[in-house]
Amino acid sequence: MTQGDPTDNALATIASILDPPESRREAEKPALAEQRPVTPPPIPAVAPPIEAHGYSKFGPGPMASIRFKWTIRLENGDYYVDETIGENSTPIVSGPMSREAAIQMVDDRESDARRRFEQLKSEMTGRGAAANLVGKDSGEA
Repeated sequence: MTQGDPTDNALATIASILDPPESRREAEKPALAEQRPVTPPPIPAVAPPIEAHGYSKFGPGPMASIRFKWTIRLENGDYYVDETIGENSTPIVSGPMSREAAIQMVDDRESDARRRFEQLKSEMTGRGAAANLVGKDSGEA
C-alpha cells in the first residue's frame, strides 16, 4: 500500500462514519444484530465470455458518495480500468492492458475492497462489544 492509496482513505472515512458516539451506539444495537455478511453469488462452472468494455463492479460501503467503482473501457484497441470514488470524482486510470488483465484487475480490486471492508466492520463490531463488556464489568449501564 502507498500512503496515498484511495482505498485506505475511503476505509478511514467509512470507519469514522460507522464509529458513532456512545449516545448513538445504544440506539443502533438492534440494527447491528440483524446485519449479515454479504456473500457474492456463486460463479457458474461454465461461464460465457465476459464483455470487457463496460464491465464494472462497485465496492462495499454504506454511502454511494464514498463507494469505489471500477469500470473497463476500450480505447484504440487497448483496455483501461477507471477507478472512481463516489459519483463525481476524477478517475484514476490504469492501462493499457489486455482484456483478461483488465477483468482480473477489476475482480481483484472489488474482492480486496470487500475483504477489507468486512475486516474493518468486524473489528469495529468487536470494539463495540468489548466496550460494552467493560462497561458492564465496571458496574456501568
